[in-house]
Amino acid sequence: MAVSISQIKEELANASFEALPGFIAQYESDERAGVKSLVQKAEKRIEARHLELLRLEKMRTFEHELEGRYQYICGVDEAGRGPFAGPVVAGAAILPKNETILYLNDSKKLSATKRDELFDEIKEKAVAWGVGIVSAKRIDEIGVGKADFEAMRLAIKNMAVEADFALTDAFEIPELWIPQKPIIKGDAKSVSIAAASILAKVTRDRIMEELDEKYPMYGFKEHKGYGTQFHRDRIVEFGPCEEHRMSFLKNMNEAWKK
Repeated sequence: MAVSISQIKEELANASFEALPGFIAQYESDERAGVKSLVQKAEKRIEARHLELLRLEKMRTFEHELEGRYQYICGVDEAGRGPFAGPVVAGAAILPKNETILYLNDSKKLSATKRDELFDEIKEKAVAWGVGIVSAKRIDEIGVGKADFEAMRLAIKNMAVEADFALTDAFEIPELWIPQKPIIKGDAKSVSIAAASILAKVTRDRIMEELDEKYPMYGFKEHKGYGTQFHRDRIVEFGPCEEHRMSFLKNMNEAWKK
């Protein structure tokens, strides 16, 4: 008795990538239209994986160029430069040379669910990783540009393995003690910077979600501290809290005092 199409569909849904060639070989001679469609889906999954591996290999171009001269190449990136509230957070990551983390990309191009999945995978598989956090108060003291760089230096220092080269997203980091190479739109061109961007983004988002519990009136969980109209209205209604960057609120003319 032939296996039902619903059973074959369930088999495909549960099949690992490694099992797909066997699935195709088993069912490619089945003449039923529904089975042919499932075989085509399996073939498309294999093709999609192939294209993803090619994309990631292209994103390793900068790392490959440096591997002959440097052993521990880290990517560095930050999150939270523009918000009205919360810290700026930087991530740093040294990725293994012999292992691929699928779907690494600029954190802004990934869903929150995928970022969370990759965050855990990066921490598990990276040779080393670190984050640097600089508070809103410190941002007000030194300016967000310097705070950005301070967070990046902290992220590199906080790795368990000492990096000997840094790939950065667009800017050179002042006072960095190792050689570096800035890459324009680096979080979409380097797997190491992409991994760092995910570490920074997820860490900061989780901080803002925790702050939402402490200051529920501002809606930090939804806008992560950015200057949405809702956030602006709540600042006017309740005034700023200690997590607000007062230097960012000057153009509001202290409307909450009126």
